[in-house]
Amino acid sequence: MDSTVALPQPQYATHEVTNQAPPLTPYDASDDPALLEGLRREGAEWAEEGIRRLGARAGSAEAQEWGELANRHEPELRTHDRYGNRVDEVDFHPSWHHLMRVAVAEGLAGAPWADGRPGAHVARTAGGLVWGHTESGHGCPTSMTYAAVPALRAQPELAKVYEPLLTSRVYEPGLRVPADKPGLLAGMGMTEKQGGSDVRTNTTAATPTAEPGVYTLRGHKWFTSAPMCDVFLVLAQAPGGLSCFLVPRVLPDGSRNAFRIQRLKDKLGNRSNASSEPEFDGTVAWLVGPEGRGVKTIIEMVNCTRLDCVMNSATLMRKTLVEAGHHVRHRSAFGARLVDQPLMRNVLADLALESEAATTLTLRLAGAADRAVRGDEQERAFRRIATAVGKYWVTKRGPAFTAEALECLGGNGYVEDSGMPRHYREAPLLSIWEGSGNVNALDVLRALAREPGAADALFGELALARGADARLDATVTGLRSELAETDQVSARRLVERMALALQASLLVRYAPAAVADAFCATRLGGDWGHAFGTLPAGTGLDAILERALPGGN
Repeated sequence: MDSTVALPQPQYATHEVTNQAPPLTPYDASDDPALLEGLRREGAEWAEEGIRRLGARAGSAEAQEWGELANRHEPELRTHDRYGNRVDEVDFHPSWHHLMRVAVAEGLAGAPWADGRPGAHVARTAGGLVWGHTESGHGCPTSMTYAAVPALRAQPELAKVYEPLLTSRVYEPGLRVPADKPGLLAGMGMTEKQGGSDVRTNTTAATPTAEPGVYTLRGHKWFTSAPMCDVFLVLAQAPGGLSCFLVPRVLPDGSRNAFRIQRLKDKLGNRSNASSEPEFDGTVAWLVGPEGRGVKTIIEMVNCTRLDCVMNSATLMRKTLVEAGHHVRHRSAFGARLVDQPLMRNVLADLALESEAATTLTLRLAGAADRAVRGDEQERAFRRIATAVGKYWVTKRGPAFTAEALECLGGNGYVEDSGMPRHYREAPLLSIWEGSGNVNALDVLRALAREPGAADALFGELALARGADARLDATVTGLRSELAETDQVSARRLVERMALALQASLLVRYAPAAVADAFCATRLGGDWGHAFGTLPAGTGLDAILERALPGGN
C-alpha cells in the first residue's frame, strides 16, 4: 500500500505559483542512446546493466543533493592541529566522501587496470559520463588515480607495491601508511609558478640520498589538486635532468612526509575539489623511471587525464542539455510550451548535435585506449593524435554550450538554485586542465611530426566513412592538403577541422541519418550561423529531439 501523503501546497496572499518546471530528479542519467550505443560498439556491452544502475543512482535526489552540498560546503585547509603541530590536512563535507565512495566502488578510479575484460576502460568512461551528472570536482582525484597506474609501471618495484591499492574499489579517506590502507588515491604535481605548462623550467630540486632510488625534494608546486590523496607523482630536477618521483603523504614508518600546503586555490569553478600549493622541504620521494625522463614517464598519466577532460566536457554538455530539455517541456510562453516553439526547438536540436558528437567521440577515444593497452599499435597511434584533437575541440565547445543551455532556462538558469551556474563555471576548467588550447593544438602538430603512423591512423579512421557524405569527403581531402602547409599560426584551424571531420565521420557511420546530415550540413557544409540555434530550414528537428531528450520531446 502506498503510504505517501500529498502535502498541501503553500498559499500566498498575492499570487499562485504556476508555470514553473517541477524538479528534474529523479531521472536516469544513462538514458542516452548515443552513450549506450557507443558502450556496446566499443566492446563493453557487458557493462550496460551496471551503467544503467549507476545512471539511475546519479539522477537520484540523494546523489544530486550530494553534488550540491559538496560545492556549497567547500573544503577547508587545516595547517596545524590545536596543539600547534603541523598536519596539513583538508576537511571535506560528508557529501564529498559519499560521492567518492560510489565513484571508487564503481570502478571510476584505477579499477580498469586490474580488470582483464576487453572494454574495461570503455566501461569506466561510460560510468564517468553518467556519474558525472552529480558534480565534477570529485572526478579529479579519481581521474588522477586512474592515470597514475601506467606511469607508475615505469618503476616495476613501486608498481608491485602500489598498483594493487590504486586499482582497489575501496575508498578510505584519511592519512595513514599507504601499505596499511585497503585502497589509495593518487594526485599529480607538475606545474610551478614560473612555467605552468612549460614544466622543463621547473626549479624543484631532487637530491639523491644514500638509499638507491630515494631522493629528497625542495621546492614549491603551483597547482596540485586533491592534496588529501595518499601518493603523488611529481616532477623535479634531479642531477640527470627533469625526473618523475612518487611522493607519499605518510612515510612507511608512519611519520608525515614534508608536504606543507601553503594555501588552497580560490577557483572559478571545481570548488568542491581542493587544489593546493604544496611546499617541499626535505620531502622524501622515490624515483619513477630513469633520471632525466620525467616528461616521458608522466606523459602516460597526461594522456589518460586528457581523455577524462573530453569525457567531463561531454558529461557537462549532456547534463545541461537534459536540464534545458526538462525546463522547456514544462514552461510555457506566448501561448505554447517552450519545447513546441520552433526557434527553441532549433536551439535544442543544435545543442543535441553537439552533445551527441562529443559523447560519440569520447567513447571512440576510450575504445582506442582500451585496445592500445592490449597491444593494438594502430589504435595506439590513433589514440595519440585523436585524444589531443578531441581535448582541444570538445573542451573548447563546453563553455559556449553550457551558456546556451543555461539561457534556455532564462533568468531561472542564472540563479544558483538551478545548478546551471555551477555547470557554467566548471566548463572552462576542462580546456585549461592538462594543457590549454594552444598546448593541445601544438601537441597535435608534434604528434604529426614525431609520431610514426599518427597521421595515417587518423586518415585511416576517416576513410571508414568515405563515400557516405560528400561534405565529409571534401573536408578530408582539404585536410590532406593543409597538413603540408600548417605552421603554429594556423594550428588551431587545422585541429578544429580535424576534430569536426572525426566527429562527422563517426556520426555518419553510427548515428541516425537526421543527426549525421544536420551535423555535416552545419559543421562541415557551412550552412550555419555563429550561435547555437541556427540550423538551416528543413533540418529534421523532430527526429533529433526525439533521440536526444529523455522521455521524448
